[in-house]
Amino acid sequence: MLGEAVLVQDPHPTFYIYRLTMEGHVQTGLVAAASVEAYDRDRIKKHEFTRPKKEDDRVRQIDALDAQTGPVFLVYPSDGEVDGMLSEEADREPELDVTAADGVRHQIWTLSDPVRVGRLTALFDGMSALYVADGHHRSAAASRVTAARRAANPAHTGEEPYNYFLSVIFPHSQMQILPYNRVVRDLNGLEREQMLERIAVRFRVETSAHAVLPGRHAEFGMYLPGQWYRLVLDEGRIPWDDPVQRLDVSLLAGELIEPILGIADQRRDERIDFVGGIRGLEALEKRVDSGEMAVAFSLYPTSMEALMAVADAGEVMPPKSTWFEPKLADGLVSHLLGGR
Repeated sequence: MLGEAVLVQDPHPTFYIYRLTMEGHVQTGLVAAASVEAYDRDRIKKHEFTRPKKEDDRVRQIDALDAQTGPVFLVYPSDGEVDGMLSEEADREPELDVTAADGVRHQIWTLSDPVRVGRLTALFDGMSALYVADGHHRSAAASRVTAARRAANPAHTGEEPYNYFLSVIFPHSQMQILPYNRVVRDLNGLEREQMLERIAVRFRVETSAHAVLPGRHAEFGMYLPGQWYRLVLDEGRIPWDDPVQRLDVSLLAGELIEPILGIADQRRDERIDFVGGIRGLEALEKRVDSGEMAVAFSLYPTSMEALMAVADAGEVMPPKSTWFEPKLADGLVSHLLGGR
């Protein structure tokens, strides 16, 4: 690809502006090499556990290519000057403008003016933290690659390209988080009316003539064959002082899925599955009506502020808490590690 000029290496330190457009939603971020040291010191904050096998795959890919081609999706607390600079740069004609098969538009602008590069660098250096939105395995793999290469390099300085990882950093105010809905294979030995009676102890239960898309925190949709219900949790049961337990995914787990349906470990229990919000409520109905699943739950999406509060507390989100859309494309920009 380098030989055929499909990929061209920039001769000078360069940022890129990356804009995603999906069905009217627009978000504009900065493509940059993020510091592994900042990640290791938790200035770049995480909110998920990773799986060793997936990490291993990413490490092998980075080592084989001697490059990072898949960016980590980072978020910064919205800043007026940074937001404005990114927007100004995106007013120019883009150097890359492509609409993918899924309808998402990807646009790239090069930012190489040293004064503006320096100003953006200073503004990001002044931020207290960045947050991993999506790409926990990629960032963890980058940290492992850095540690291995540092140990193998007696002349290590900390400035080598392997000390950084490819990222796209968006303002938190522009994020679009969709819900991560749940489907369960059986009712834990209960009949429909028995389950509804138990749910009514903790929730206000209303039948609905239409599919229920929750419109606020602590409100849930539930679908049993042929019927939707709206469930509203008693606010007195919400632990407002706990950033993890007050999440909607935690409330549904702690107040219904575990005590009533008997699923204590959503990571490992094969009775439960997860459906990204991008697939719509029809996907929930289909899986229940087919007989594959017995019940489905629609959730209100986790907010970016809630995610940041969990990360700031040093805690971890429950499994399948967020579904970010649109997704970043791999390979539009790559970060070369410069050999071993």
